[in-house]
Amino acid sequence: MSAPSHCPYCALQCAMTLTPSADAANPVTVAGRMFPTNRGGLCKKGWTSAELLATPGRLTTPLIRRDGELRPAEWEEALTLIAARLAAIRSEDGPDAVAVFGGGGLTNEKAYLLGKFARLALATSRIDYNGRFCMASAAAAGKRAFGVDRGMPFPVTDLDDADTILLLGSNVAATMPPFIGHLAGARAAGGLVVVDPRRSQTAQLTADGGGLHLAPAPGTDLVVLLGLTHLVLAEGLADLDYLQARTSGFDALRRSVSGWWPERVQEHTGVPVAQLREVARRLARGRDTYILTGRGVEQHVDGTDTATAAINLALVLGLPGRAGSGYGTLTGQGNGQGGREHGQKCDQLPGYRSIADPADRAAVAAVWGVDPGVLPGAGVPAVELLGMLGRPGGVRALLVHGSNVVVSGPDAGAVRAGLDALDLLVVCDFVLSETAELADVVLPVTQWAEEEGTMTNLEGRVLRRRRALDPPPGVRSELDILADLARRLEAPSEWPTSPAEVFDELARASAGGAADYSGLSHAVLDAQLANDVAAHWPYPAGSDGTPRLFLDRFGHPDGRARLVAVRPRDLATGREPGELTLITGRLLEHYQSGAQTRRVPELVTAQPLARAELHPATAARLGIGDGEPVRIRNSRGSVEATARLTAGMRIDTVFLPFHFAGRQCANLLTEAAVDPISAMPEFKRTLVTVEAGA
Repeated sequence: MSAPSHCPYCALQCAMTLTPSADAANPVTVAGRMFPTNRGGLCKKGWTSAELLATPGRLTTPLIRRDGELRPAEWEEALTLIAARLAAIRSEDGPDAVAVFGGGGLTNEKAYLLGKFARLALATSRIDYNGRFCMASAAAAGKRAFGVDRGMPFPVTDLDDADTILLLGSNVAATMPPFIGHLAGARAAGGLVVVDPRRSQTAQLTADGGGLHLAPAPGTDLVVLLGLTHLVLAEGLADLDYLQARTSGFDALRRSVSGWWPERVQEHTGVPVAQLREVARRLARGRDTYILTGRGVEQHVDGTDTATAAINLALVLGLPGRAGSGYGTLTGQGNGQGGREHGQKCDQLPGYRSIADPADRAAVAAVWGVDPGVLPGAGVPAVELLGMLGRPGGVRALLVHGSNVVVSGPDAGAVRAGLDALDLLVVCDFVLSETAELADVVLPVTQWAEEEGTMTNLEGRVLRRRRALDPPPGVRSELDILADLARRLEAPSEWPTSPAEVFDELARASAGGAADYSGLSHAVLDAQLANDVAAHWPYPAGSDGTPRLFLDRFGHPDGRARLVAVRPRDLATGREPGELTLITGRLLEHYQSGAQTRRVPELVTAQPLARAELHPATAARLGIGDGEPVRIRNSRGSVEATARLTAGMRIDTVFLPFHFAGRQCANLLTEAAVDPISAMPEFKRTLVTVEAGA
């Protein structure tokens, strides 16, 4: 029997129908399903997703390291070992000697129970997740400007009628191809403006009258946005009535951008004055105008301020909280939105509640049936947490769920050293990922087509993931694993394992929070197919959900949005002669650390290895030919890749995809420097030297 479900990859969460198949290599067949986000379309990753379920090397039994080798074990032995080791470490060094690292691909139910497990079963404050690497700056900016963080506070279909879309730091044509259908209206109107140092696939959509591509120097998007805001104000293009009625902080903002005249912006960014003026005027006169940001502007040490500058520009133009216009940020991971709402972040409880707020602690503790005093306080964010691994007084045991930190973490060499120094590393995965290869215990878990649950997509729409087939014998759900370990650790509270029951508890715990799911259940979501339920949060009991936030008021107590004055932290590049700026990003065929997509033959055939993109003039200076091996290095590490020459690169920049491991791992080069507000790492501006390889 066919099951309506959604793709296991990005946050567009394209709808698909899964039908069990007799083909052992493809246990389900995949068909695109009509849905607002994808309209029946899928990308290469979606069409080939069924191959993951029967991939060679699929784990079907627990593994325990014995004599230096991972060897098969029984579930009882593995769970008994884990519980005993965790209890001993906690007894010796306290609960914060144990840490949990989650993932933005986990269902809402798994993310919720993982956060509960960390705080009640382990009593540790040290939990964070890989969403810290990709959404934290946008979330922090949205919360301080609007009082609420929902990536896109409007349905993606609202973009269809746009006259002008300013897209900064996102290559959607490669990362979520069906999304580009929603850009068609702006392209037809000549109003798609793409800001990216590379002439990416998305930037190429601006050709032939589709719009305009701005290629600033890496890390200067904040200056571009300050300059655009300056022009909007200087040329009398701001919506002053909107600013007076719906915002606060305008005077400080106006002063902060007064010095960013277009010639100065051009000097620092390389974007011509004429382009800056053209974009500012286009944004102001557009019939339906949207500003969208992605990781390219957010994965910086000033990422929160850069996202804030984009929001400021949108507010000065009067876009947010109006039908037919707005600001949004494009969530990357499949459940990047829901994954950060329900307890995986070090400072948050379910429903986007603050772990430091007494009322929020009391509300969640009441649902869990415990005294609020037993809940630990705020922990530390991901990069700091990874830096504590194996250190004296730091973390001795780490549980990893839905993440491949040895590939995805900044300064990956240091991350690996930290993992090697642990007394206990437990990894839940479906294959032996690069992180799982280092584990003391590996637990095989169910995958997307084998489980029930929910995801929350980039629009804040809660979706049902439905089981299409049974998992292989010997494989268990993380809900079962967490509940079993909680009982062995004598944790308080109830530990349901049915996804529907876990969701009901999540809904109760979120009631009254910013991300209120209390009016939802699996039964309500199952009615989507028949009744076209659009379950956008907040969805409190008795409501019909909130497809469009901020139409009446913003999330701050006074209902106003906050204009927050920001400025660049450091305009000097610090580049030595011969150095290039490394930027990292994604390929169409691969996803995240590549643990999934590097196991799909069609995708690997199309993109088998890391290619370093260089401008032909840069390559000629370095004596590098197209297709030749190159070595990219700095003080943290060295990466081997193959040169790909393209005129779409700036001459001062080199691009590497971050999907590859081993000697091709781009994060061997990136630095564990973080934004002081969001704690997001600096992935998009790393100084390196490039040379011909052996």
